[in-house]
Amino acid sequence: MPLYPLYALLFADHGLSDAAISALFALWSVTTLLLEVPSGAWADVSSRARMLAASGALSAAAFALWVLVPSTPVFAVGFVLWGVAGAMSSGTLEALTYDALARWDATGRYATLMGRARAGYLAATLGATALAAPLVPVGGYVLPGLVGAGASLAGAALALTLPEEERPRRVRGTARHALADWWATLREGVGEVSRTALLRRAVITTALLTGLMALDEYLPLLAAAHGATPAVAALALTGVGIAESVCAALAGRVARARGPVLGGLLGLAAVAVGAGALLPLGPGFALIAVGWGVLQMLLVVVETRVQDAVEGDARATVTSVAGLGSEAVALGVLAAIAAGSVGFALPVLVAALTVPLLVVAVLVGRQ
Repeated sequence: MPLYPLYALLFADHGLSDAAISALFALWSVTTLLLEVPSGAWADVSSRARMLAASGALSAAAFALWVLVPSTPVFAVGFVLWGVAGAMSSGTLEALTYDALARWDATGRYATLMGRARAGYLAATLGATALAAPLVPVGGYVLPGLVGAGASLAGAALALTLPEEERPRRVRGTARHALADWWATLREGVGEVSRTALLRRAVITTALLTGLMALDEYLPLLAAAHGATPAVAALALTGVGIAESVCAALAGRVARARGPVLGGLLGLAAVAVGAGALLPLGPGFALIAVGWGVLQMLLVVVETRVQDAVEGDARATVTSVAGLGSEAVALGVLAAIAAGSVGFALPVLVAALTVPLLVVAVLVGRQ
């Protein structure tokens, strides 16, 4: 999505303050939060491939609306659509992949496979981010937005070709039966998280790490705060994307590392991001790139721990519980920046919000 490094700047150029932009991010998170677990349960009783395709179509609609009809109400509508899309995809791809690997007795390959998949996604994002620099002078915000919408539609079509593991079809003929199956699956997934200590710890760790990484929404604004133009901001985000792709591809190598190793890596990443936020653009974003790359690698690892700990059939539902927690934490991050922007500069706020990552590092190190 070439619009990724630019959409916060698009909002700012249309008169929105940091607080107003944070409110839009919060609307996005609230939408995803409300639908996260219900959509995960539906993915467990229906076609996960079709869920992913629908998610891509909704994302495309959001991006197209933003650049074709830019206004505060339309920005809000776009975030609602994107929030619904995020809820539909959250946990769905992970569950589809893990169940397929289980059929082939290859779940030990999950971290490596998903690390490479994330690396591919980040590399595509990197290419789109780099592409934003030449697209903006040619077509303003409109051209990157429409290119991103087209890419989302292409991804939706590709999702329909994914091989889907055969599962017992719980959804039967009537809407009443479908609702009953959905409710039973929802209860099964939430109940497994509450009963199983190992799974609960993995879910909480994943939720905290993912939610705190909502700071990445402010990286374009952080670059702008250090004097970057939209084109330079796109290049700065390109460096972050390179580090993310490389580190995510290495996730399989640390998938079985013990808590102290993972905690130490997380602590170093938090320090790098916090220090980078306060330094000038060049050295600052170099540190942020390293820190964010390590965070992406660790995210694959903790998500793998969640999948390994699931024992029942409600795999997408359980994964969505972690997503629900992450959205709740992300809302806290957005609220903190919205409130703090009244008296503090954005670089200071970003640096301060890496402190909770250090707390998570201590928790991970003790497990």
